[in-house]
Amino acid sequence: MSNGPLPKKADPRKLAERGAQITGIAEISAMPRLASFLCNEQGAIDVTLDFAVDEQHLRTLSGKAVGQVQMTCQRCLEPVAVDVEAELSLAVVLNDEQARNLPRYYDPLLVEEEDVELLPIVEDELILSLPSVPMHVDCSVKTSWGDSETVRLQQEKPNPFSVLASLKNKADKS
Repeated sequence: MSNGPLPKKADPRKLAERGAQITGIAEISAMPRLASFLCNEQGAIDVTLDFAVDEQHLRTLSGKAVGQVQMTCQRCLEPVAVDVEAELSLAVVLNDEQARNLPRYYDPLLVEEEDVELLPIVEDELILSLPSVPMHVDCSVKTSWGDSETVRLQQEKPNPFSVLASLKNKADKS
């Protein structure tokens, strides 16, 4: 429809009947749940939503949300740019029974009123696409675990169960 801001609300049933496509920009600052995972709220996500009726006569919403966000590197704790790409594959349902009967390749989009808010739908998929441990590809911070000094110290420590092993060996010999 447009390449400006993503519309706030739309009727997915009517749009699916028309085979409509909506393209727009979703500001990160307008998605507070997504922003809670990020180190800043600056930037925008490009969104394309395709509405259709599939061969099973299900009204569907498919699309893609692509952009870049700033997360905190879990090694150096500095901001790291993370490319995000979320794929949407939803089918419009009116109740839980219809949701249970959907093919596995669709997630349900429960529509209780005519219009649904589009931004929370996109926000949910973006949250799911975030990496669980964001890091710079070439982070210069060295980890303290696993270095040769730590391994050497662990090998030098006496085993607290060695006394029990010697008692067991004496018992086995007798």
